[in-house]
Amino acid sequence: MNGSAFFRRRILLGVCGLSPQVLTETVYALAVKRTPPWVPTEVHLITTQEGARRARLTLLGRSPGWFARLCREYRLQEIAFPEENIHVLIGENDTPLTDIRSREDNELAAGQIARLVRELTSDPDSALHVSIAGGRKTIGFYAGYALSLFGRPQDAMSHVLVSAPFEAHPEFFYPTRSSRIIYTPPPDSRPLDTRAAEVTLAEIPFVRLRRLLPERLLAAEVSYAELVRATEETLGAPRLVIEVDERRILAAGRSVRLPPSDFAFYAWMARRKREGREPVPCPSEGAPEPDLAEEFLREYQRADPGVTARERTRRALRLGMEKNYFLERRSRVNRVLQDALGASAWAYKIQGFGKRPETKFGLLLESEQIDYRRSRWEEEPAR
Repeated sequence: MNGSAFFRRRILLGVCGLSPQVLTETVYALAVKRTPPWVPTEVHLITTQEGARRARLTLLGRSPGWFARLCREYRLQEIAFPEENIHVLIGENDTPLTDIRSREDNELAAGQIARLVRELTSDPDSALHVSIAGGRKTIGFYAGYALSLFGRPQDAMSHVLVSAPFEAHPEFFYPTRSSRIIYTPPPDSRPLDTRAAEVTLAEIPFVRLRRLLPERLLAAEVSYAELVRATEETLGAPRLVIEVDERRILAAGRSVRLPPSDFAFYAWMARRKREGREPVPCPSEGAPEPDLAEEFLREYQRADPGVTARERTRRALRLGMEKNYFLERRSRVNRVLQDALGASAWAYKIQGFGKRPETKFGLLLESEQIDYRRSRWEEEPAR
């Protein structure tokens, strides 16, 4: 588990339906059976209203109190599992879900599971282990997919396998140290010794997509659908739209606004690439480029920032475009793109091509991946 057993905060997140014993089975597999042991410092459970009732009665109550009995029997100390760590899925009208059957129930459950996983992975000093052994398949899928979106190198996912006939037996919670006799359902009523049960942890590899998500999705509560859409757009072919009238760009499915001069600089780079022209050479130190300044100013006028702003920029470039002005605009644009798009930004940033001092700058995108939106884009603005 990539050294996660040594993290200060070790979180086990389980999902269950009507069989809360999957939680004690998982704790046993992690903390007792596994080498080296992975002992959680806290446990969380996602379930339905009825699942929560059964978990409280069988795991947390004084009798039978199976969670506390497991910890005492195997000397597992300081595992926090208070009642508030049982997270009941909420349906429409803030009503606890008794089951997950409709499309609406699934959508609501997916969002709540994703939010909890995002929250539990926000602490850099924590390691999260997600068990998808219990509950409806959709709940397990959502928990696993959420971990794929938010999971870090130290996080893990697993399923527990219990030997027959102990699997799903309502009186089996974990293999005990000493003999404990339970019986198979009638009519056989065959005696079983829980000490003989085998519980195996099956770790599940998963793809970690966290680094591809922009920071805003890691820091804010967004819907499950938006998370999926953002991930698909990140992994899909890049597409850039320049919205001139709004002075914004659409990239990786997100809207990015830029100040007028930065927007014009980026639109200038995009226009050149769309027209199949060469990347732009950076002006040399102490040698302003009048032609580059004039070309940039035409793009700036198209963005129509207002007479005052246009005149101020024209005065700044009266001798031509200088090296510092050029590189500053490039850095500012790339910084905004990085903050807005995260790992997707690389496809849209202004890149350098060639070795110094012959470096030229432009976009990596192909011309067919760039589009403009403006009702009168091709009209040359009045000077």
